[in-house]
Amino acid sequence: MNTAHPARAAEAAHTRPLNLLEKLEQAWFGFLYSRNLVYNTAWEDPAVDHHALQLQAGDRVLVITSGGCNALDYALEAPQQVVAVDANPCQTALFELKLAAIRSLGFEDMFALFGRGRHAGFEALYRTQLRPLLSAPSRAFWDRRTAWFAPGGPGLYGRGLTGVVMRIAAWRMRSDPSLRAALHGLFEQPDLEAQRSHYDREVRPRFWKPWVLRFLRTPLFMSLIGVPMPQRQMLVAQHGGDVSGAIQAMIDELFRTVPAASNYFWAVYVFGEYAAGRCPRYLTPEGFAALKGGLVDRIEVHTCTITHYLQSPGPQLTHAVLLDHMDWMSSYYPADLAAEWQALHRRMAPGGRILFRSAHIEPPFIDTLRVGPQALPLRQWLRFEPEVARQLSRADRVHTYPSFHIGHVPRAT
Repeated sequence: MNTAHPARAAEAAHTRPLNLLEKLEQAWFGFLYSRNLVYNTAWEDPAVDHHALQLQAGDRVLVITSGGCNALDYALEAPQQVVAVDANPCQTALFELKLAAIRSLGFEDMFALFGRGRHAGFEALYRTQLRPLLSAPSRAFWDRRTAWFAPGGPGLYGRGLTGVVMRIAAWRMRSDPSLRAALHGLFEQPDLEAQRSHYDREVRPRFWKPWVLRFLRTPLFMSLIGVPMPQRQMLVAQHGGDVSGAIQAMIDELFRTVPAASNYFWAVYVFGEYAAGRCPRYLTPEGFAALKGGLVDRIEVHTCTITHYLQSPGPQLTHAVLLDHMDWMSSYYPADLAAEWQALHRRMAPGGRILFRSAHIEPPFIDTLRVGPQALPLRQWLRFEPEVARQLSRADRVHTYPSFHIGHVPRAT
């Protein structure tokens, strides 16, 4: 691979036919991601998104469901509608359970379920109050998984594919109490200077062991955190062939430059649960009350592809949040991605905004995907805000995506 020209290398990977190893990994990735809960929580920072979206009362927002946390966060901005779409029915099942809990439970029960991830009375709550509010597929999912919230188990955040990573982290901290103390202390530092010093002195030498770096390079780890081969190839192309080095650099930068005290994204994998004051907004008393007071009814949930939803009859959308799925679709399913963007071109309102993230600093599909009757590249159809996006990306509390993109749909002339 020509690491001197990562953009060209990545573009070549997107245009050439898949080899046998890539086809096998594509099949493995598809098997894992269609039959399992992948994300037990969302892994994108909605605080960054709010600055980019600037939601208003009449807006209609499309978002990939994932853990459902960010769809709830967008709803707290009181747009007219939030449409959550995911092709994985397991992600829908998790989100429907959250919606049912908001509608039928009090705050204490809600926080026990989705803050601590454990509830001694879940079986009874599920049978009497939650299950009747679920769709048939989601009932079938949770009927077999009521033990996920058992007090003696790993809890919700130890479940699903990303939950395996949390359980590995928990095992690692049990085996090295000094690392556990160092990681817990990272979230208690009074300011960024103290945090940076604590990370470099206490955490970094204990955490970044050679075997950890070797594990981070494995396809197993990448699959567990939702990184298929195309994204891995992008990271490799940009970091001299070393994907574990890329991950280490991202985490080093995160804990040296972004305050950890309120960083619930990483804290949940260190502590195994959220804490009051360090959790998604839907798990705060104010956020829960606002959703229960009516904002939850502005949310629609669909289990289908984005293209299927967009091609169905419906009103125009003012915003779309596409996460990072274009990275792997552009390699595995380029024709499907092209169809998705044609459907987006038809459904997006003039002046709307489209957000996405990528493992590549300059994703090739911005130039290769073409939309509309004039077959314009995305870079020409959308007006991007690269400097604003870079500034927001630096404050992102997840900090695992090399690039963040804000595209403005042109207004009618």
